[in-house]
Amino acid sequence: MTKDEFLDMCVRFSIKINKLRKYLREQQHEYNNSDQIQRSGTSIGANYSEACHAESKADFAHKLGIALKEAHETNYWLRVLYGSDLISKEMFDELTNDLTDIYKILSASVKTSKNQ
Repeated sequence: MTKDEFLDMCVRFSIKINKLRKYLREQQHEYNNSDQIQRSGTSIGANYSEACHAESKADFAHKLGIALKEAHETNYWLRVLYGSDLISKEMFDELTNDLTDIYKILSASVKTSKNQ
């Protein structure tokens, strides 16, 4: 997968997260958790984009690490939302599957960047 393809994947995920936030606010009247998942979920792609334009290899690895941490945090918020019955199993599964794909790519990239 190219950098552009992965960035597109992150953008699509961010759009889904933004739609989730809208759903949570408008349908579930949930504001705090919706803000949390929106921040972490959209931050994954933003940090990856920054990594692609890093000033050094160390900066690249650092930004990838932040993106990976944000992916972990997003998984946490998805679990909280699902466990609180604020999202359906279908929503949870779709977003978790997307996040798993993103996580795998980021994990491999972080490992590779640290070995260089």
